[in-house]
Amino acid sequence: MHVDLLAGTAYNLAAMPSPVPTILVFDSGLGGLTVFSEVLKARPDARFVYAADDAAFPYGRLSEDALVARVIEVMERLIGLCDPDLAVIACNTASTLVLPRLRERFAIPFVGTVPAIKPAAQISRTGLITVLATPGTVARDYTRGLVDAYAARCRANLVGSTRLAGFAEAELEGRPVPDEDLRAELLPCFAEDETGRTDVVALACTHYPLLLPRLQALAPWPVTWIDPAPAVARRVVQLMGGPVPGHEADEGEAIAVFTEGRGLGSALRDALREKGLPLLAVESLPLTRA
Repeated sequence: MHVDLLAGTAYNLAAMPSPVPTILVFDSGLGGLTVFSEVLKARPDARFVYAADDAAFPYGRLSEDALVARVIEVMERLIGLCDPDLAVIACNTASTLVLPRLRERFAIPFVGTVPAIKPAAQISRTGLITVLATPGTVARDYTRGLVDAYAARCRANLVGSTRLAGFAEAELEGRPVPDEDLRAELLPCFAEDETGRTDVVALACTHYPLLLPRLQALAPWPVTWIDPAPAVARRVVQLMGGPVPGHEADEGEAIAVFTEGRGLGSALRDALREKGLPLLAVESLPLTRA
């Protein structure tokens, strides 16, 4: 039994019988909300648990072994609590490292979120593309493999930002950072030479689309921005099918669960409610190793 932090009422994650599936959307923090929003559009009838492992945020500070162990630990708890029919790992850092282990360990299907390098290469006209990600995602062999497989004809600029994910969290919490700070993280994405200039930026961290309007305004020239969330939602529908006819979701069928609950001030609570998550709970899971 858990507590709705907004209303102070008891809330049980597993006691919601329904003809529709339960979809678990998981991220290290709030970035997965961009994916949740798209999956919610695709399956508005479903029951949703959005889980943010804020006790361990940001995942980039963890070693690979610690990250794998942490995600498995948290997913073990969440799957036991809410018995989902499908889980979305709405985190590039976790997806590029942990998905095979999760699929081995748990019987439910998993949908990952990986850098959109293939579509970036397909739509680029100049051949200059940027993958804006966390340093961990940039460093992964998985990411380099995607570049080799799908962007061999392009010059792929892999930019690892140490601060953008935190900036996105601050934005939702009502503490937006100055334009100068955002611009400093953004400018390495833009390259120009005698052959042309960057024309596509793939947002390879689910936090980054939360800042997209500001990034567009601060960009030195227009580019195509790729948000992976719509593709994730399409994959969910491929695996689960479309909405169940005659069933309409209500406010009792979407909850956000945090492993620590820091930053849950009024601004963030309002933002979560606006995104379709009126209920909040904390399932305490302190980070014990890094």
